[in-house]
Amino acid sequence: MSAHAQPVGGSSTVRLTIPAKPEYITLVRLALSGLSKLRPLSEEVLGDLKLAVTEACTNSVRHGYENGEGTVEILYELKPDRFVVEVLDDGPGFDASGDRPTEDNLAEGGLGIAIIRALSDEFEAGERSGGHGSKLRFVKLLDA
Repeated sequence: MSAHAQPVGGSSTVRLTIPAKPEYITLVRLALSGLSKLRPLSEEVLGDLKLAVTEACTNSVRHGYENGEGTVEILYELKPDRFVVEVLDDGPGFDASGDRPTEDNLAEGGLGIAIIRALSDEFEAGERSGGHGSKLRFVKLLDA
């Protein structure tokens, strides 16, 4: 597990790498809470971000690696007007088009992407550059 922080211009960036195991997702939420001290966020915005990043990391942990061996990388970028989160893994990828719950995907969980889409102002998902792994990015706009 590793973490790296760097202030850049009016923004702060933190990169956190965790083992792809459910028990480490709490650290992802704690890092987000710590970053919210740099620019106070409303309880609602912080709650939305925590839920969205939890869902994104849970997807990577659950679907990214069959045997739980691997890492999940989380990039937080706090800008004056937005909070950007990227979650990356080296797993086989996923289909992010399934934003509508169905009987089949509800039985498997299936609401994670729909929740992230609903809580964020911008959303994109796909392959990491280089063609291996997944990248999920979402943005929450902040009041100036």
